[in-house]
Amino acid sequence: MTLRPSALVSFAAAVLAAAPSASGQIWMSRGADGSLHFTNVPANRRANARVIISTPDHRPPPGAPSQVITAPNLPTVGPEVRAQYDAARSDAARYSRYDAHIREAAQLYQIPEALIRAVIKQESDFNAWSVSSSGALGLMQMLPSTAQSMTVTDPFDPRQNVLGGTRYLRVLANTFNGDLVLTLAAYNAGSGAVIRYGAVPPYEETQHYVRQVLRYYYEYRAR
Repeated sequence: MTLRPSALVSFAAAVLAAAPSASGQIWMSRGADGSLHFTNVPANRRANARVIISTPDHRPPPGAPSQVITAPNLPTVGPEVRAQYDAARSDAARYSRYDAHIREAAQLYQIPEALIRAVIKQESDFNAWSVSSSGALGLMQMLPSTAQSMTVTDPFDPRQNVLGGTRYLRVLANTFNGDLVLTLAAYNAGSGAVIRYGAVPPYEETQHYVRQVLRYYYEYRAR
């Protein structure tokens, strides 16, 4: 299935060019009612916020192993995130918990629901508290810089993450004229690498990623 370009074509280049720099840090604060607040935008952190994640904002080098969610193993991930990650990992209901967000994002950005689900499945296995070794966060594993450019202030908020990740897919789909394979390759390796090679980059991780997401996509679409 080929993705249809939307009215967002005109802002695609501007969004990519205007992405603000990210600190690579996530702050957590607790509200008076006990609720937790997370943000990766320094200006949005509350007075009592403290750093719970401090990870580099970079992509894995070419030839790196396929992405593995490593939250429990990262020394820069605080105990709060680890606890949430472990709890979510044992909760089978997570596979349907975000249906409303996925439908909303699909309608807003004209991306097939099955594709959004496939990306989430490959990126985080529907665990909203996932953190990768490269610092990617949440359901759709957004790097802090990408999250900021897609107006995501709390990468661990499922709705923000799904909307931001899908918006980024839409930008990439517009950039690569609706080519599904190149869109997925760019989501993993970056649009610059895809443009440089004019195809899926010869990175083992990226090629594996594209195959896996396409497999999940066709499985979800068949349902």
